[in-house]
Amino acid sequence: MTKYRSLTEKEISSLTAYGCTAENWKNVTVTENFEPDYISNVHFSGNIKLGSFEKVIALAGGLKRHTGLNNCCLHNCTVGDNVFIDKVHNYIANYIIGNDTFIDNINLLIVDGISAFGNGVQVPVMNEGGGREISIFDNLSAPLAYIQALYRHRKDVIENIQTLIDDYAKSQESDMGFIGNNVRIVNCGTIQNVRIGSYAVVEGASILENGTINSNIEAPVTVGSGVKCRNFILSSGVEVLDSTLVSRCFVGQGCILSKHYSALDSLFFSNCQGMHGEATAIFAGPYTVTHHKSTLLIAGMFSFLNAGSGSNQSNHMYKLGPIHQGICERGAKTTSDSYLLWPAKIGAFTLVMGRHNKHSDTSDLPFSYLIENASESFLVPGANLRTVGTIRDAQKWPKRDNRKDSKKLDPINFNLLSPYTIQKMYKGVEVLNKLQQISGETTDLYVYQNCNIRNSSLKTGLELYNIAITKFLGNSLISRLEGREYSNMEEIRARLKPDSKEGSGEWFDLSGLIAPKCKIDKLLDAIEQKQLNLDEIQQAFVEMHTNYYTYEWTWAKDKLEQYWNKNIDEVTYDDIVNMIEHWKSSVVKLDELIYLDAKKEFDLNSKTGFGVDGDEDQKHKDFESVRGSFENNPFVLAVLNHIEVKTDLGNRMIEKLRKISTLFKHEQL
Repeated sequence: MTKYRSLTEKEISSLTAYGCTAENWKNVTVTENFEPDYISNVHFSGNIKLGSFEKVIALAGGLKRHTGLNNCCLHNCTVGDNVFIDKVHNYIANYIIGNDTFIDNINLLIVDGISAFGNGVQVPVMNEGGGREISIFDNLSAPLAYIQALYRHRKDVIENIQTLIDDYAKSQESDMGFIGNNVRIVNCGTIQNVRIGSYAVVEGASILENGTINSNIEAPVTVGSGVKCRNFILSSGVEVLDSTLVSRCFVGQGCILSKHYSALDSLFFSNCQGMHGEATAIFAGPYTVTHHKSTLLIAGMFSFLNAGSGSNQSNHMYKLGPIHQGICERGAKTTSDSYLLWPAKIGAFTLVMGRHNKHSDTSDLPFSYLIENASESFLVPGANLRTVGTIRDAQKWPKRDNRKDSKKLDPINFNLLSPYTIQKMYKGVEVLNKLQQISGETTDLYVYQNCNIRNSSLKTGLELYNIAITKFLGNSLISRLEGREYSNMEEIRARLKPDSKEGSGEWFDLSGLIAPKCKIDKLLDAIEQKQLNLDEIQQAFVEMHTNYYTYEWTWAKDKLEQYWNKNIDEVTYDDIVNMIEHWKSSVVKLDELIYLDAKKEFDLNSKTGFGVDGDEDQKHKDFESVRGSFENNPFVLAVLNHIEVKTDLGNRMIEKLRKISTLFKHEQL
């Protein structure tokens, strides 16, 4: 605890000589090492505590300034050691300012009354008419917000979570603001009722009002010129720049909002990026990205979304108001000028092209194309499984994790194929087979959920879904068996038995967290019975994420038993080998389709616009100098290598099993 003493008469005389005044010098206390030499033209009122000013700060361009207080008015403030404050045009009131902080050329920095600094602010996501309000707080995570938004039918759960957040917000209330260590606040307008964490950089912000900037040394926060934020929380590692407008928003770790972006009543979780466009009442799960000036995201839930230029949605039927909502499940993409009329639900990893004025639900047909043709919506099931873009997305997301904080709020599962997406493919196969049964296998056009499906698309979709299902089950089987030696079939069967009973049944995607329904239900029951606090709820999410592969194998084992039509205790050598052979075939076939899709990026049409002032030979040379050759493309080489590696892995596993094949056959006899 820092000890403070009263000013000496000599120190008061020196301060007075330097143009300083005080409402009452007795209310100004200082640390033992305090010297008045670097304080000038300062007015003190209320209770003031001052540290020492001993360091020299080097600024950009080589300018050096000695720490101290100049040309400002301080009211009820505690100022740490080696702080620099200059040119405060209005005043600073009711703030605790940490060590080594730099404040220069600002208008107003105050706490007015009791504030929770953005904690407890209610954000009406998804439905602008209300009903899904989420109270934001410092440690809000995507799965907790997901439950708050979409589990309104469990009233006790929602009420208990709300009580916990209200209690947390109450605990953060204070009539004193806080600015951490090594903070830089320069050329800003009004900052009112804002708490600023250590190592934050706030340069040129216009208005910051009622919020928290959760910056730290691991993941500093940057707030740039012209930015206006009201009723907000910015998590660690966030950048809000270039006259961006933020009102009633939570911005998660590693997010970037920039280039005049406008965000109202929205939640942005880890690694979202918003530039140029606009967001209103959206739940932006991890990796929701929009970079275009004409793009509007409104009244929807998204995650791993890439929104093309001119993408927008409508939530207003001009009847009862803007009360409609939509969901784009993880990995959805919208092309330029795409449009969705809410309510609608777009399946996982689906590409939306064109304008869609009917209320489609494609959630049971993931990895599809939703295409407009003559004002009608056409669905191409499973088409996105064979595209190079889907694989590229899956590879880039982990690499683009912008979170530097060792404490990560959002547990994110990056897997393209998981029980969540594979269960949808099982449903997709069921849906497509049923369409064939009802309308006949020779029907040219099938109608499903306000979408048209061509006969050829249906058949191809069935094939692609079955390939992907086999690939996932084979992946799980080999992952379970590899890395160990076995001497008999009993040891293999023992290894195939799950480590946990939890994992069977339906799985959900809680905005990045993929988990079995049974685990989520258990958590909801505990919340309902008031058994958990906010930290324990977060720890439950982390536990689900950490044990994902344990639960995944339980689920995959159930599906393998259905595939083999026998229990694990009855599985034979031939069953496993046949599955691995089937898996190899599926992996190779899917990779070959991706390879062919990548090849389209190097065809003659792709070379249009290259070698503009020359002949065909120059066109090819210009293209290759910019894009490289198909044979040497890193992604193409990775696909070919993947085929080779997976084939070799399957062969090695079969060879390992062959060593005990005699025992298998003996058991069969």
